[in-house]
Amino acid sequence: MGLFSQSEPLPWEQAKKYADHIRNQGITQFLSIYNKTKNREKDCLLWGDEIEYMIIAYDDEDKNAKLSLKASDILHELQKETEEASKKDEAIEALWQPEYAAFMIEGVRIPGVPYGNTLKSLLRVEQNMKLRRKIVSKYLGPNESIITLSNYPRLGCPGRFSEPHHEPFGPKLKSLFVPDEILNPHLRYHALSDSVINRRGSNVAINIPIFHDKKSSNLFHDCEEALPDHIYMDATAFGGSCCCLQTTIQACNIREARKLYDQLAILSPIMLALTAATPIWRGYLSDMDCRWFALMNAADDRTKEERGLEPLKNDRFVINKSRAGSAAYYISSDKTLKTEYNDIHSVYDRSIYKKLVDNGVDELLARHVSYLFIRDPLVVLEESLHQNDESSSNHFENIQSTNWQSVRFKPPPPNSNIGWRVEFRCMEVQITDFENSAFAIFIVLLTRIILSYDLNFYIPISKVDENMVIAYKRDALNTENFWFRKNIFANCDGGEDELEQMTINEIINGNGKEFPGLINIIFQYLESMNIDIETRYHLGKYLEFIRGRASGKIQTAATWIRNFVRSHPNYNHDSIVSQEINYDLIKMVDGIQKGQVKAPELLGEFKIQ
Repeated sequence: MGLFSQSEPLPWEQAKKYADHIRNQGITQFLSIYNKTKNREKDCLLWGDEIEYMIIAYDDEDKNAKLSLKASDILHELQKETEEASKKDEAIEALWQPEYAAFMIEGVRIPGVPYGNTLKSLLRVEQNMKLRRKIVSKYLGPNESIITLSNYPRLGCPGRFSEPHHEPFGPKLKSLFVPDEILNPHLRYHALSDSVINRRGSNVAINIPIFHDKKSSNLFHDCEEALPDHIYMDATAFGGSCCCLQTTIQACNIREARKLYDQLAILSPIMLALTAATPIWRGYLSDMDCRWFALMNAADDRTKEERGLEPLKNDRFVINKSRAGSAAYYISSDKTLKTEYNDIHSVYDRSIYKKLVDNGVDELLARHVSYLFIRDPLVVLEESLHQNDESSSNHFENIQSTNWQSVRFKPPPPNSNIGWRVEFRCMEVQITDFENSAFAIFIVLLTRIILSYDLNFYIPISKVDENMVIAYKRDALNTENFWFRKNIFANCDGGEDELEQMTINEIINGNGKEFPGLINIIFQYLESMNIDIETRYHLGKYLEFIRGRASGKIQTAATWIRNFVRSHPNYNHDSIVSQEINYDLIKMVDGIQKGQVKAPELLGEFKIQ
């Protein structure tokens, strides 16, 4: 997640004075990279994944599964182990990074050790994910485990939800619900939280509609920002501490990367609903199934002027989106991108746009970058203000990496052999390594058919935003329809701009009529590649799981969790997830991911090895 330094960032009131300097130098750095690499060709189609984990400490006597705030200690041991292996020239199977919360660790299969460009290399994914859990587990205590849940269900509840326990309303987060100690102790994360709050002028406000069960009471908070009958949360931690599954794909050149960015942006809502895993917030069942809405609001540093609540006086723009959200503009140079598809007209920095265009960047890419650069840098280090713009991209990445969109277009680092990449960011992390592997492999295979068959998913980008709102609704997978293109083969004649609202089952598995379904196109691609029987069998297993999930035969994690809570003997049908229910839920999740507990509703007929 961005850039790390042990230096102390400037407080926001000082940092904001350097915003224009960092923006200007960041654009200069981008232009240096662009001009050096825009004609680069034939980079390998490499890729990798990132999984965020949370550390749980169990109090079996009190039936409490708490967040263990020792991730930084574990990370230190993991990084030391990696350094020792590097000195001995031993194979490094994973890299480790800090994450926002003090109970989170990120395990990465990139950038140093990406998967290869063969289909057979995909068979290593699940094995590597299992290895990551095994490596971390060496540093856990006897009462601890590492799990992949999208969020901790009782974060911010009264009582003891962390180990060690701390009281809320500290000087950093100023939260009614969570303590400052929930933050990773790394200074970057404290600076991020400080800057969001101080730039916005208040705490963030996250309001998620509560799920009304048979005996649920109306939910009210004595707070101006809280909406009635909503689960109110007031800290960046509620979004920043969510865990996700991300994939990063290196394209052969900038043209392919831009095409993949657009096409994956369109698929983001579909994959969000397909991986839905977040039905509980602050100890309540909600009427949403995904983390995305909380993430958008947790990262919303816009001032009242930028949100359109007050006339512009001190700020430059009225901005229609948070830093976290769906893509604002399509950017491909492909002939299938029509001007009318970019129909939202989000604000962008005109002076930066002009500088980019004057220096040879085409209008579409210039608008994308100048949209990102309407934001201020959130983390500013005084000693890093002046850089060599030919050898550093730190100012560019300062702003680029704090735009948390569903997809991210990533230029090569300066003077490296890494190519143009696209990061797919929207998927919810799944309970098991099998599921996470299936979705990571599915995304990679989607990129292969997009490029091999020149697929065209373009719809107006406003429809992508509509789909995103639909995606995080409760059980959207089975109950909602999504805008999608009827004809996805770019060079076909007739009806090529027709859209219709399809179920995810129709999009993934086909409708038995004119729309073939993405899974079937992938199977066609695999047949054309003449792969060996073992590879075909194992890839087919992952794809059949995706097919079952899309059809509704296999439950999303969100539905499974919701059903677990509602069928628990101590649940009172009042929407409240008690400490004991949470303990039993996390214990069950732990057992499933270790293969000790069967979960056919979650995994179908597929077994955890």
